[in-house]
Amino acid sequence: MSPLSVSLLLPLALATLTLLRLAVPADAVSFHLPANARKCLREEIHKDVLVTGEYELSEQPGGRTDLKVTDSSGHILYSKEQASKGKFAFTTDDYDMFEICFESRLPAGHFRGPDQQIVLNTKHGVEAKNYEDVAKAEKLKPLEVELRRLEDLSEAIVNDFAYMKQREEEMRDTNESTSARVLYFSIFSMCCLVGLATWQVFYLRRFFKAKKLIE
Repeated sequence: MSPLSVSLLLPLALATLTLLRLAVPADAVSFHLPANARKCLREEIHKDVLVTGEYELSEQPGGRTDLKVTDSSGHILYSKEQASKGKFAFTTDDYDMFEICFESRLPAGHFRGPDQQIVLNTKHGVEAKNYEDVAKAEKLKPLEVELRRLEDLSEAIVNDFAYMKQREEEMRDTNESTSARVLYFSIFSMCCLVGLATWQVFYLRRFFKAKKLIE
C-alpha cells in the first residue's frame, strides 16, 4: 500500500471508528447501597461475547459487601466476598440474561454509617477486547490495529442488526399466529351463538305450540 493511500485511509478509518464507538458504548454506573441491602443489575447479552467488568466500592466500617455474577439458571460466573476493588471477565455460552449483584452485610449492633458508594464499569463485545495484546501477539502496526478494531465493530453491528431482524420475524410470526387464533375463535363463537339462537327459536316454538298459544 502506498504512503498516499495510507494517509487517505487513516483519517477515514479513525472517523468511522469514532462513529462506531458511539454506537457501542461502555456501561458505567454509580449508585449507593444501604447497609444490609442487595442491589442487582441485569443485562441481556448475545452468545459467545466477552464481558469484562471493573468495580470499586467505598469503605463500610464493620461490614462487608459481596459480589456475585450469575446467569438466568443461577450458575455463578464470578464471586467475590468482601469486595472492595477488582475486575472480572467471562465469555457467554448462550444468549441469556446476566445479573450482577452487590449484597451488603452489617452485623447487628454495629453503627450504621452512610450508604456505600459503588462504581461499576462493564464492557462487552468489541469494547471488552484488548487490542494492545492483539497487536503484540500478531505484530500489527497501529493502522492495522485500528482497521482490526473497525472490522470487529462492523461485525458486531451487523450481528446486532441480524439479531434484531430475527426478533422482528419471530414477533411477526407470533402476531400472525395470534391473529389467526383470534379469527378462528371468533368464527367458532359466532357459530355457537347462531346455533344457540336457532335452538332457542325451535324450543320456544314447540313450547308455545304445546301451550296452544300458536298454531
